[in-house]
Order: sequence, then C-alpha cells, then structure tokens
Amino acid sequence: MNLILTVLEIVAPVFLLAGVGFLWVRLGNEYRVQFVTQLAMTLSVPCLIFTALMKTEIEPQALTALSLAAAAAYGGVTLLCFGTVRLARLDRRTYLAPIIFGNTGNMGLPLALFAFGERGFDYAVVVFAVMAIYSFTFGVWLVSGGGSPLKVLKEPLVWATALGGLFLWQGWQTPAFLTNALSLIGQMAIPLMLITMGVAIGRLHPGHLPRAVWLSLVKLAICLGVAALVGLWFGLDRVALAVLVLQISTPVAVTSYLLAEKYGADAEAVAGLVVVSTLMSVVALPLTLAFLI
Repeated sequence: MNLILTVLEIVAPVFLLAGVGFLWVRLGNEYRVQFVTQLAMTLSVPCLIFTALMKTEIEPQALTALSLAAAAAYGGVTLLCFGTVRLARLDRRTYLAPIIFGNTGNMGLPLALFAFGERGFDYAVVVFAVMAIYSFTFGVWLVSGGGSPLKVLKEPLVWATALGGLFLWQGWQTPAFLTNALSLIGQMAIPLMLITMGVAIGRLHPGHLPRAVWLSLVKLAICLGVAALVGLWFGLDRVALAVLVLQISTPVAVTSYLLAEKYGADAEAVAGLVVVSTLMSVVALPLTLAFLI
C-alpha cells in the first residue's frame, strides 16, 4: 500500500497538470501552443538546463558515465526502431523519429524530480540534454527528409547544455543575482510544458489507432529493455539507472506531432502515436516506477 501511494504521489501531479491543459482547451479557452512551446524551448528550458548543470553536486565522472550511457541507449533504440519500421514497411519520415524520442522534457523531468529528488532531476536533465541534441540533429533530419545537421547550432538549448557543462567542469558560478533570475525563469518550464502537453493532446485528431497501439507497445518494450541493459553495462548507480530507464521509456512527445506537421509527414498518424502512448503511460509509468523505486 505504501508503494502504491508513493507512486501515485509521483505521477498524479504530472497527469493533473496535463489534465488542466486538456480541460482548458476543451472548455473553449485560447491557448497558443506554438508561442508557449517556443517560449519554453528557447528561454525557460535552456535556463533550467544551464542552472541545473551549473549547480549540480553530482560527481563529473558520474555525469559523464550517464551521458555516454544515454547516447548508447539512444543508439540501440534507434537501430531496433529502424528495424521495426523497415520490417513493418512503414514510412520512415512519419514513424521512426516519434518511436525513438520520448517525452523526456514534459514528463521525464517532473517524474524524475518527484521520484528521486534533486539528484534524480540533475540526472534527468543530462538525459534530456542528450536526447535534445540528438533530436535536433538526427531527428529533424529524419522528419524533414534531409538538411544540414548544423542547424542544431542555432538552438539555445544546445548552447545552454554546452555552457552548463563548461561551468560544471570548471566549477564556475554566475553571480547570485543572475543565478536567481535564471533559476526563476527555469522554474516555469515544467508546469508550462505539462499544461501545453495537455492542450496539444486535447486538440489532436489521431489517426491509424490500431497501428499506434502495437507501435506504442513495441516502443515501450524496446526502450525499457535497451535502457536497462545499457545502464547495467555502464555500471550506473541505482538512481542514475532508474532515471535512464524512466527517461528513455517516456511516451511519444507532442513535439513529434509539431515536427510532422511542419515538414509534411503524416501528422494524423503521429497524433495517434502521441495519444495512444500517452494513455498507455498512465499504466506503464506507475508500473515502471514501482519497479525502479
């Protein structure tokens, strides 16, 4: 009973905030998803990542091991997902990126914070940063059908990650007034992203639902298995391993739908993946957390 209550305390705030966004848009209220998403990804999330890396008290060796493990895990997930898409003869531009990249920002960060505290959150930021860089290069290249990976250099999130890593490595700190301001901006990232996720799901028009169900199940199995094996292979400590598994196995991100719509992939099919995998996570994430805690 105590374990059930603990898991509910962790997942309930995430789904409640997403529910606020869902009800907000269903009641006919205005919500500019594109503006809020841009605000989060260009300002609040970079501030969150930079301050989290700068202030972390986790040993650099542990963060390096987790970064390498996250990169290896995404590499393994990519290969298995590519095989799945090819065997099923699905459109690579539409399906491959969504089943590789999970909702590590909107869901993974708050879940890691509630489940494992500040230490878990610091680890989750590292995995999120690795995913974001991979997503903004390889992921965008997949969905768009080409283009230069150097576009990643225009992303504030990438620069925030690089600067945060530099400050962590050198032991530098920004002046107190600046740190407080950046922390304050970063604190709005998680509630903003959760509410926006709910709004976006409330507006989606999902398609190809039977396919979305089995793909979501395959994605979950691949991500859980690969993340666990890679984490054990790299000898991560208990919290780092748990965060890696949790982050890699999050459901399909709403940003996958936005990218599909932007670059002309099958947006309705991706919307189906977002809705089905998110609904599936209502059961899957508590079970995963119950095992990891």
